[in-house]
Amino acid sequence: MLVHGTRTSSRIWEDQVRALTHGGHVTHAIDLPGHGVRAGERFTFEGGLAAIDAAVRGCDEPPLLVGLSLGGYMSLAYAARHEDRLAGVVLAGCSTEIKGKPLRAYRRASGRVVRTLGRGGGSWHVVTDMLAALHGYSPLADLRRLVLPVWLVNGSRDPLRFGARGFLGAHPGARQWVVPNAGHDVNSHQPVAFNRILLHVLRDLAHRGLPGTPRLG
Repeated sequence: MLVHGTRTSSRIWEDQVRALTHGGHVTHAIDLPGHGVRAGERFTFEGGLAAIDAAVRGCDEPPLLVGLSLGGYMSLAYAARHEDRLAGVVLAGCSTEIKGKPLRAYRRASGRVVRTLGRGGGSWHVVTDMLAALHGYSPLADLRRLVLPVWLVNGSRDPLRFGARGFLGAHPGARQWVVPNAGHDVNSHQPVAFNRILLHVLRDLAHRGLPGTPRLG
């Protein structure tokens, strides 16, 4: 199950869906509220969780949940609440706490864009919705309560990877990959490397002896 980031959609995963399907894995990508086919909706924290839950409940077996950026935070939040419904979680481009001066500055800037351009400002309203939804959310707290297998994937040039040490400490069993020559959108910057990581994770899950064949949704 593949979950995209802010101001994108399920289409960012086309390369992953193609490669993993070719490898024999049932793979699906979803749109969060406010994105893709659901662009007319407003994004909320609970709405994001509900979108993931609906997709997970449609799977025959517990899937591997893969999230990028906003999708990573939402995937982690979902896993902490429903880990019995998942085989594992891959968190890409989201290895930092969502707080502090950079967050406040980003919220103010995106708010000014929306006030100036209104709904005609493209997808910028989704940014303000996202920031409001994630305000006060602690990914580290959710990581500490997880028993599920967790993998972190980050581009070497992604500034959001520099909290990874804290994330690894919060879940001692977690493993991290840092993908060279990739920024925040690691799956599109280095799709071959990212696909290899997902295939490795699926093999790892199979070797752990989980029932059934690990799936991606």
